[in-house]
Amino acid sequence: MIFSFVAVVFILLLFFSPIGYQGKVHFDLTIFPRMNAIFNSFTFVFLLIALWAIIVKKNINMHRGFILAAFVSTLFFLVFYLTFHYLSPDTNTFGGTGIVRPIYFFILITHSFLAAVVVPLALFSLVWGWTNQITKHKKIVHWTMPIWLYVSLTGVIVYLFMAPYY
Repeated sequence: MIFSFVAVVFILLLFFSPIGYQGKVHFDLTIFPRMNAIFNSFTFVFLLIALWAIIVKKNINMHRGFILAAFVSTLFFLVFYLTFHYLSPDTNTFGGTGIVRPIYFFILITHSFLAAVVVPLALFSLVWGWTNQITKHKKIVHWTMPIWLYVSLTGVIVYLFMAPYY
């Protein structure tokens, strides 16, 4: 829980304060958003396979493996995301117009809010599943899984909207 709080606070600080690297970066930072989209894609696929493994195959070990893969992919995303926004404090802005603009902002706002919500949910789900606290695990994953799927999918969609502006 402390980890998720610290991560959210750090992200907010990166966006709403002057902290961030002010020097010259000697490589192309635009690879970071692309990598984040790839990590989000992996997370989405791993979560779908984990669902299939537990619901259809009833294979707990396979389910655990793909949940762990999704979690690791999400951690890679978080590291790349924080690094990108630290090294590039002047973030690009969305330039879309017309009906695309409110659609983008709806997706972005719901994605951002739910991304903050899913961090503690995913941590509790992971810990309770791994420690065989199955009753607690089953209660929380009914919220965690759809939110985590939504966040990982909309992360890719946000990247696709923003890709022309990096």
